[in-house]
Amino acid sequence: QVQLVESGGGSVQAGGSLRLSCAASGYGYTSFVMAYVAWFRQVAGKEREGVAVISGSGNTYYADSVKGRFSVSRDNAKRTLSVQMNSLKLEDTGIYYCAAARGALERDKWTVPEYYNYWGQGTQVTVSS
Repeated sequence: QVQLVESGGGSVQAGGSLRLSCAASGYGYTSFVMAYVAWFRQVAGKEREGVAVISGSGNTYYADSVKGRFSVSRDNAKRTLSVQMNSLKLEDTGIYYCAAARGALERDKWTVPEYYNYWGQGTQVTVSS
């Protein structure tokens, strides 16, 4: 059974940086290489937003709100996913989830939560002034 476990959340002042990591267990190497993985953000009262996506081959997508500030990466051998978040803003506050699909996703599904099969428990990121 696939499990995703996030780490690295916390509190930081605006302008600071955080790095979130996600460890996947239960994935075979080939299955993980093929899987699209992503970071979603949830803010109270709003829908879960896909902020960064990376394919098995390293193609990436970033939401406009984080483009230029966030950098997503993955280590297929270690079955891990990370996102480096720089120049954090107050509006980056939320619960961050890593998510993984069973395989590849078409471009229009990259940020749709329903197409991801596995989710971590979430980690809180709080940015203060």
